[in-house]
This record gives sequence, C-alpha cells and structure tokens, in this order.
Amino acid sequence: MVIVMKKGATSEQIEAVIEWIGVLGYKANRSVGVERTVIGAVGDEPKKHLIRNAKVLPGVEKVVSILKPYKLASREVKGEGTVVSLGDLKIGGGDFVVMAGPCAVESKEQMLESAAIVQKGGAQIMRGGAYKPRTSPYSFQGMEEEGLKLLSLVKKQTGLPFVTEVISPSDVDLVETYVDILQVGTRNIQNFPLLKRLGSSKKPVLLKRGLMTTIEEFLMSAEYILSFGNSNVILCERGIRTFETATRNTLDISAVCVIKELSHLPVIVDPSHSAGNWRYVAALSKAALAVGADGLMIEVHPQPEKALCDGGQSLKAEKFYTLMEELRYLEAALKGKL
Repeated sequence: MVIVMKKGATSEQIEAVIEWIGVLGYKANRSVGVERTVIGAVGDEPKKHLIRNAKVLPGVEKVVSILKPYKLASREVKGEGTVVSLGDLKIGGGDFVVMAGPCAVESKEQMLESAAIVQKGGAQIMRGGAYKPRTSPYSFQGMEEEGLKLLSLVKKQTGLPFVTEVISPSDVDLVETYVDILQVGTRNIQNFPLLKRLGSSKKPVLLKRGLMTTIEEFLMSAEYILSFGNSNVILCERGIRTFETATRNTLDISAVCVIKELSHLPVIVDPSHSAGNWRYVAALSKAALAVGADGLMIEVHPQPEKALCDGGQSLKAEKFYTLMEELRYLEAALKGKL
C-alpha cells in the first residue's frame, strides 16, 4: 500500500503518518518527489485494510494499492523518475551520464592512465573493479582493498567519482568507506543478504541485470534494496544469455523501454559486457542513447592487449574519444539542439 501526501503537506504531517504506519507494524519507506511525498507501507498483506484508514489523517491525499509485486520500484508508487545525485551530477535527471574505465584495477600506473583517458573523453564517473567474481577460480580476482585505495587516489587527483563492485555483505562496510556508487554484479543479482545490506547503505547502488533474469525478477531485486531503506538505485542492462554465440551476451535493448514504463528508477546500459567485443561497443552505445537510457558503463583501457580482465571488449583511448564525440552529437540531435 502507498500513501500519497497532499501537495504542500507539512513535515509534521508526514512524520505523523510514518509514525502511524510503524504503530501498525509496517515499515515506512519515504520517497520525496518534486511536488509530493509518497510513503510506502511495507508489511504483511492481512493488515493492509488498516492502511486504507490513512486517508483520514491530516495531509493525506489518497491511499493506493499497488498491483505489481515490486511495490516501491513501480511507477504506480512514483510517477516521476527517480534522480540519483552525486553532488552536482544527476543520474536520471535528463542528461546522459557515462561511467568508464577498466574492468579491473591492476596498478597505479594503469589507473592513472585510464583516468586521464576517461576525463579527456568527457565521462563523468570512473569505473574499476577491486573485487572480481570470476567464472574460473584461477582467474585474476582483483586487488581488493589495495584496489580501493588506488581508486581513491585517482579520485583525489582527478575529482572523478567512482563505482566499484561489492560481492559480499561482509565487505560492504569497507567498500562503502571508499566508493561513491556500490555496484552489484550480474552474478549477485539474487544475493539477497547482500541486497538487504545495501538497503541500509547511504551510498547509491548500481544493480546489474543477471544473465537469465527476467525484467520482473530484476525489479524484484531492486525492491529488496528499496524496501530496506535505500532509494538511490540505478538499474543496468548488460545483456542476457540467449542461444546466440556471435556476441558474449545479447543486449536486450527493449528492456530499457519496458523498465522505463514499469519503474521510476534510472536505467543505464553496459554495451561492453553485452557485446564482449570492442567492435560493437560504439553501435550499442548509440542505440542505448537513442532508446532512452540514462547513461552508459563502458570499459576503457590504455592497453587492452595487456588487460588482466576483459581486454577484448575494452576501448582504446582514440576509439573512446570518437565515441564520446558521436554521443554528444547524437544527444544534441535527439534534444533538437542542432
């Protein structure tokens, strides 16, 4: 059940409704919009008839029953899109945001070179994996905390905020002291203890779609994070497993349109993992922009041939610069600014 407050409802009225929800044994989840505050009441279905009584409380406009299984992620609870803020940078605010960098943190030199490329190209967020869950136990697993320290060094020198993956609930306390955005990788899309823990974090969460995850399952994973109190969730379409073998995965470009219709959460696209081949990254990136995605996550490496992880899908500097110019031109064209 969702309680929609009237336009201009006071903070006292909002707090009174939240307190009332708690007395009934429900958990309140507040979402503040441009004009109205919406309060989700999360709890047992048998008591939902009591929540309907909220319509008599001061400041309440209406009480809405959400039909979708993902209550808080649904557009039924929030008509306007969620905007995730990193200082002045807005994800989901109408501008196209690019996160770029190597798949894995490998060395100080590699990260500083990568950051210089990312910054020169005009991307707003640095990416790099310090913890690498790999299919093979013999593959490079990441530099862990040393990698986090290198990411922090890059941020100090460039000013670029950064996103990196966290793979275990026990690592969250450490990782969130360093990062700006916590990433949940495709293999952890249904790691529910991790999702619950991230729900109590104050940092935004980038949630990647699983290899064989339906859109509803994807949104239900986001619901775990939202229901535990963290409203700053960014969804990432990164390709799904199909019968096709020409690419690493199959980019479900239609998922961007469907999710935008079903959910208020911002959606970005990872063309690098979708393709698995740098040759297709530019085309898929432009398709993501054209279909309405809020941004991209692109793998960039100064020397892909020497990369310890996913070198074959990483762009070299000049290819990245060209793509960023093309994206700026396309974005201006789509907005009618040419």
